[in-house]
Amino acid sequence: MPLQLLVATTNRGKLREIEPLLAGLPIDLVTLSDCPPVDAPEETGRTFAENAQLKASYYAAALGRLTVAEDSGLEVDALGGAPGVESARFGGPDTSYPEKFALLYRALGAIGASESTARFVCAIALVSNGQVLFETRGEVEGRIALAPKGEGGFGYDPIFYYPPFGCTLAEAFDRKSSVSHRGKAFRQLRAFLESTLGSDATLLGSSR
Repeated sequence: MPLQLLVATTNRGKLREIEPLLAGLPIDLVTLSDCPPVDAPEETGRTFAENAQLKASYYAAALGRLTVAEDSGLEVDALGGAPGVESARFGGPDTSYPEKFALLYRALGAIGASESTARFVCAIALVSNGQVLFETRGEVEGRIALAPKGEGGFGYDPIFYYPPFGCTLAEAFDRKSSVSHRGKAFRQLRAFLESTLGSDATLLGSSR
């Protein structure tokens, strides 16, 4: 039976980015939507790495599977790194992304900043049988766009201007994974999985 890897998310936008990055490995990818319902853990970590490990450990224990989880978000330098780990909850859990954009622009305006450097960060953790097998972090540097642009991508992509592309990541969604924080992190995970499967696959444990 092929080894199964649980990607601990139900975010379709993230899955659209992750699946091609792990395609071709001798592993069956499953998501939380394929598993029995489990209440989400409270994300109490103060860093992306802490939350990624918290989520991976929680779902690996609850569902008995080799699990990878990620925590990602936007850091705006002029705002002291905010929204950071609160990116998904910025403005409240029911706030839409256009509303989050407006809040962010308002916060920048309040300090007299018309623009700011920023970065996307993605931390991931791979856990099996209570053991953290692999952790890494990917980043992409850019700045906050003067106004949201682009219909592709998801989350904060429309307001993240990437200078080498000359546009926001939402305007360049077809090229995003080649430079993105998530692309960098999951390519490192892929290299780890390829190496481990080729040498000591028992390290990855068993899945049901």
